[in-house]
Amino acid sequence: MQNQKLKGTIYILIATVIWGSAFVAQSASTVGPFTYQGVRSMIGAAFLVVLSLVLDIGVKKRGDGHKVMKWTDKTLVQGGVVCGLVLFGAMNLQQFGLHNGTAPGKAGFITAMYILIVPIIGLFFKKKVSPNVWIGIAVAVVGLFLLCMNPEEGFGFSGSDIYVILCAVVFAFHITAVDFYAPKVDGVKLSCIQFIVAGGISCICMFVFEDPKMSEIIDNTVPILYAGIGSSGIAYTLQIIGQKYSPPTLASLAMSFESVFAVISQVVVAFIVFVAGRGPLVLPSVRELVGCLIMFAAIMLAQFEFPKRRNL
Repeated sequence: MQNQKLKGTIYILIATVIWGSAFVAQSASTVGPFTYQGVRSMIGAAFLVVLSLVLDIGVKKRGDGHKVMKWTDKTLVQGGVVCGLVLFGAMNLQQFGLHNGTAPGKAGFITAMYILIVPIIGLFFKKKVSPNVWIGIAVAVVGLFLLCMNPEEGFGFSGSDIYVILCAVVFAFHITAVDFYAPKVDGVKLSCIQFIVAGGISCICMFVFEDPKMSEIIDNTVPILYAGIGSSGIAYTLQIIGQKYSPPTLASLAMSFESVFAVISQVVVAFIVFVAGRGPLVLPSVRELVGCLIMFAAIMLAQFEFPKRRNL
């Protein structure tokens, strides 16, 4: 059981590496929120359709008794629609917050507060959270605060922050929904359907509420492609596969590492710019480094169960 939890956590941590680096690209996007999310989601869905077909062919060739799940499976379709609707809300709320002025670090901190909301939701479904996970969550909140919140930007809330707060709540429900459906269906196909739903609705909103221009989309090709294939196609699928083995509270704690890898990605990009002679070398502050170390301590703490007291 412990090995399964560790396996699930590793899958999710790999996903957070991709999410963290995509966060830099996402915050730099100049297209409208619905346009960005709609195009990236449909690219992710297309990538997953191809991946699923390749995997299905592999399963059939092996002939080891494993059945290929049909796209029309009732539970699969239901799960894809539910997860897609929730993901549509979460992704666009976050993008609205960034688009309207919430600083990337602050958005990362607020979004990651789903680590507190997920276990609360779980209590309504009679899911217990072990003491070491609660302690890990508390430690992670401290680490996230040091990592994401910049004293120079102030600690007050602006109107755009409301979008990100709502995003954290909706992401918590997405994690809970994935926890319910992931063990029952094909993870790649579930991820594909959720992006067809989320991307389809975003594209409709894109034409209704925004004025998308192909030239602007082309100008944002790199961040959109990276988010579409990497963040959507690969990372969210790894989340679904990881949640087959990891309970939702532990999964949400691992997912909060997105903020750590976002900072690391910013440093890598700054170093590349510095080497190219196009800007100064920007290094993480002591506060950010301490925050990263505390986050790593939190996830390690949450992985290990405290020994149970023996009755004398």
